[in-house]
Amino acid sequence: MPVYYYKALTKTGQVVTNKVEDVSRVLLMKKLKSNGLTPISVLQTVRKRKAIKKDKKNMTSREELLKTVNVTLAKNTKKVRKMKLIDKIRIAYLGNQKVKPKDVLVFTQNFYLLKKANFNNIHALITIIDNTDNLTLKEILQDVLSGVEAGQSIYSTLEYYDNIFPTIYISMIKAGELSGSLTETLFQAVNYLEESAALNKKIKGILIPNLVQFAGLLIMLFGGTIFAVPMLQGVFDSVGSKEQLPAVTMWFKGVVDSMMRNWYFIVIIIGAIVGAIVFYINTPKGRYKFHEFKYTAPIFGELIYAIDFSRFMRAVLLNIKNGTRIQESLEIGKNVVSNLVLLSIIETSANNILVGESWIEPFEIAGYSSSMVTEMLRIGMQTDLTVMLEKLLDYMQIDIDTIMERVTKALPQVVYAFVGIVLIFFVLVVLVPIIQVYMGTFLFSAAGV
Repeated sequence: MPVYYYKALTKTGQVVTNKVEDVSRVLLMKKLKSNGLTPISVLQTVRKRKAIKKDKKNMTSREELLKTVNVTLAKNTKKVRKMKLIDKIRIAYLGNQKVKPKDVLVFTQNFYLLKKANFNNIHALITIIDNTDNLTLKEILQDVLSGVEAGQSIYSTLEYYDNIFPTIYISMIKAGELSGSLTETLFQAVNYLEESAALNKKIKGILIPNLVQFAGLLIMLFGGTIFAVPMLQGVFDSVGSKEQLPAVTMWFKGVVDSMMRNWYFIVIIIGAIVGAIVFYINTPKGRYKFHEFKYTAPIFGELIYAIDFSRFMRAVLLNIKNGTRIQESLEIGKNVVSNLVLLSIIETSANNILVGESWIEPFEIAGYSSSMVTEMLRIGMQTDLTVMLEKLLDYMQIDIDTIMERVTKALPQVVYAFVGIVLIFFVLVVLVPIIQVYMGTFLFSAAGV
């Protein structure tokens, strides 16, 4: 089993260090926490593994350590020291560092460059670990390295950290390892992460300012209805005017008052609707329908399918270049796909090859791919599929850029429409009554004129 060197904090603020054997770092950390120890760092001793395997005299098993944790602390009093506040803050910060998308991108770039320089996986991972500052990512890579040294694939360990590494990213690494083209796949993964970051930044730049404006208008609308409207009505009543606020204002005030009185019913209804949707999506049929909606959704649907299909075709091309048959290329390439709709199309396509039918036909029948794409695939089967797939990917990249440009133009218009509706309500419900009071026409009715 792997050997780990750990530092842990006791409930009294003391630090204890030791070496133990365990199946994985995660299980060891959970065991330490369950026994009242707060892990500061748990690092696997990689380079001294051979010496450790030969000599286990000074090695304490996890079970023995945890049974005698108090005795261990007593025997190691010389190593125990009181922690200063600044040390606790530093440990808390370093021990809870989050792995950001930028960290994953830097790791992938470094891994790709080292693989391109003919480093093997173990040598590349050790080099990256030594130069990684983020302790959380460093420990994850230690786990990956442990798995690789034990003969496991990289993706099998990354799957455990799907909250850090995107599912598509893990699938791309898996496809690369299975097809023997990890270096090329890492290059694709770098592009995927960079394009995702650029797209997210662009969408956030459009959405965030408009959503802040939308939220501000909503607060002003409801705040004005709850506080300002009664005050304005009070002005009319105080001078004995029979004039009333606009009908739309009184109607909306009645709606808001009803919502405030029955807020718990509204919360229950919204919670029930959200719960029902989540439950349905988690069923096999619901998940398939949800994935189908992703491809048919307005604005983003066409873009999502184009990106997924392009990524799949790139994986197929890599496999074909490595001498893999089309059916096997489809089977391996589908690992980069997470959408059930596209997966079902790929499965049908692979099955068609077994019965001697066209593997392109399922993509054509599904209707998500353009006729240009399916026709290029047909021509590729009659000529040189590798060359045609390269041309197809170039064409699809241009198509994706065009769709993305359309999306970034349409998205602000949709957001502006919602902002405009709220703004109109705010003017009618709040601003019109304020102008009415400012003009002072209610004084005439109060004077009997």
